[in-house]
Amino acid sequence: MTTTTLMGEPTARGRFGDFGGRFVPETLVPACEELEAAFRKAWADPGFRGELHALLVDYGGRPSPVTECHNLGRQLGLRLLLKREDLNHTGSHKINNVLGQALLAVRMGKTRLVAETGAGQHGVATATAAALMGLRCKVYMGAVDVERQALNVFRMKLLGAEVEAVQSGSRTLKDAVNEAMRDWVATVGDTHYCLGSVMGPHPYPWMVREFHRVIGEEAREQCRRLLGGADPDVVVACVGGGSNAIGIFSGFVDTDAELVGAEPAGGAAIGRGVPGVVHGMRSFLLQDEHGQVLEAHSISAGLDYPGVGPEHSHLASIGRARYEPVTDAEVIDAFQLLSRTEGIIPALEPAHALAWVVKAAPSLAGHTVLLNLSGRGDKDVAQMMALLQP
Repeated sequence: MTTTTLMGEPTARGRFGDFGGRFVPETLVPACEELEAAFRKAWADPGFRGELHALLVDYGGRPSPVTECHNLGRQLGLRLLLKREDLNHTGSHKINNVLGQALLAVRMGKTRLVAETGAGQHGVATATAAALMGLRCKVYMGAVDVERQALNVFRMKLLGAEVEAVQSGSRTLKDAVNEAMRDWVATVGDTHYCLGSVMGPHPYPWMVREFHRVIGEEAREQCRRLLGGADPDVVVACVGGGSNAIGIFSGFVDTDAELVGAEPAGGAAIGRGVPGVVHGMRSFLLQDEHGQVLEAHSISAGLDYPGVGPEHSHLASIGRARYEPVTDAEVIDAFQLLSRTEGIIPALEPAHALAWVVKAAPSLAGHTVLLNLSGRGDKDVAQMMALLQP
């Protein structure tokens, strides 16, 4: 079997080591093959790459800066750098991938986007790109997440998207993915499924990673300028499906930097899961002894997922990255800590990464840590207000 270069192209079967693949109904195989062929052609086309780059700069706001947290770093006894994906248009890293996929959809002649969303950031980004490019858009969101992310639901509707609250299963991200995939099966002729993370059937994990590679490429150059040619000692990011983490890891996978993914303790697909198949991919997955998918739990809607992107499973299995659980209570503390020490309110998702840094600080003393601040906390303020105010 063909082997893969670390964070290079997967095998012809879409595998990263033992993980990945394309486990979909026969009706979707041609759609996946069409998408793979279109992405390969577009990604090799300087015109497509140039158009995407121009959009990322002039519309998305790239490059996002690296900010040093002098106050918090001093308090923790380490040097803490934030890659500020929260400053992108729409408030998170999601816009990188969505602009790429929307451009690709137009190139393929599709007129409609369908997407899943948990915290709402991917849904907002998809609705934004659809408005920009004149595409119809429908976003599926678990009913539980619709309640806790009401602001993002309104933003999606304001941007012209139809939002459907999914009432099945746990009524969270997993179920939203199920419904989005069902929609795609039925409407594949004119619809592109704008999947929001490095998960799903091939070519999605590879394609989404390539659209997010810009995070790691920028961060590596920025850190070397800031650190006199050196790389950070540790690169950390939150992991649900894992797109923001895979984006920043891609810039440092060939360095000596330690790569750390922070998982919600109530999910932790790598820490607690076993290999299985879900949503068209083979990866680590929370499941019982009968192979039934278990429900994940996280205070952050964006990490409330029982699986993880297959490339993360591969990086964990070969020991190149490690994945650490953090609790909801630790996340709430980290959310407040960054706000009070640096004047930066993080989304609950990257607050998981900060929670790990705070917990691991004694072992990180004197080290330089780069944290991917993948989203801003505007969307979570109402939820935190209800939790923190008596």
